[in-house]
Amino acid sequence: MRQRTRRDAHSPWRAWSFLLAAALVTSFATHRVALLARSGTSRPKLDTGKEIYMAGCASCHGADGRGQSQNLAGFQRPSTFPDFPDCPTSTPEPDVQWRAVITNGGPARGFSEIMPSFKDSLTQDQIGKVIEYLRGLCTEKSWPRGNFNLPRPLVTEKAFPESEVVVTGGFNLHGAPGGNITAIYERRIGSSGMIEAAVPYNFAQDSGVLRSGFGDIALGYKRKLFDDLKKGSIFSVGGEFIAPTGNPHIGTGGGSPVFETFAAYGQIFPADSFLQLHTGIELPTQPDKLPRAYYLRTAIGKTFSTQGGLGRRWSPMAEFIADRDLVTGATTNWDVVPEIQIPISKRMHILANVGVRIPVNNAADRPKQILFYFLWDYVDGTLKQGW
Repeated sequence: MRQRTRRDAHSPWRAWSFLLAAALVTSFATHRVALLARSGTSRPKLDTGKEIYMAGCASCHGADGRGQSQNLAGFQRPSTFPDFPDCPTSTPEPDVQWRAVITNGGPARGFSEIMPSFKDSLTQDQIGKVIEYLRGLCTEKSWPRGNFNLPRPLVTEKAFPESEVVVTGGFNLHGAPGGNITAIYERRIGSSGMIEAAVPYNFAQDSGVLRSGFGDIALGYKRKLFDDLKKGSIFSVGGEFIAPTGNPHIGTGGGSPVFETFAAYGQIFPADSFLQLHTGIELPTQPDKLPRAYYLRTAIGKTFSTQGGLGRRWSPMAEFIADRDLVTGATTNWDVVPEIQIPISKRMHILANVGVRIPVNNAADRPKQILFYFLWDYVDGTLKQGW
């Protein structure tokens, strides 16, 4: 009696599992039959991205790219199911992410297994064509392509506007103990804008005693002014207000409100290499407490990928940092920061970076620091997804 009850309790689940498996097999078979019928071979001869999409993708994603109706699709859409004409969700990621999912299927990037692999049905050239077609379904050209979403350096500001949460920090490797941990929230506003809030918690030695407290909170805005995918260039400007919320008496604050203006530039080079520039001026309202300053930051790097370019992506970089107080007799401080961005999740929406900031000159009062961050691109999924 007890054994029969167990079987009866599981029978609805087994029926549902069978229906789901049948739907998946039917969907995948529909893709392959539609593609193979065009040529009678395993490599269909389709000339345009639209032809490829209509033959192999529209049965699930719909003719308009917004998704086939639930009645015709035959499966329950996962929460990550794409809406290709929706620019806010279809533009932030680089082409390589799309190529990885189309080639190896949804699980390759921690998405649903409902998305099948097309590596045996389409050539890489055909996959490139369908990606360009899908990109064109976002008709608002002011949204910069996700190819400009270059790896985030430790110090240099990116030109690409984005939505993410970052916990970053640094600690002295020698000399007086000190450091900071900063929580940063970034949110994209429309196609080109981004707001940012940064809340630091600082550690500093005062009279031989290590003290800590919240530092100067910063609020900022960045806007993309120009991007050209053919030239591989993107340019943005921004501003920031830094409130004197820290305690200057124990070294956790500057003691003066600060207005900052900056410009950021990104350049894509062949072979997954890149250059990023970030320059600006800090203008405190009380320069007797905190001097005005100029800075220039440069990041040069290259991304290496596993699985023939479609797996996890590692990005070693080197930053060159210059800053100078705008007072008579001041000298320019130069630092170099070797670092590497590390993929944490399979979906690449959780990343880390670690590096060392090394003073090149004026090193007596500027110790080496270990720098790091943990980054969560929350638009691409929760902290539990994408593994």
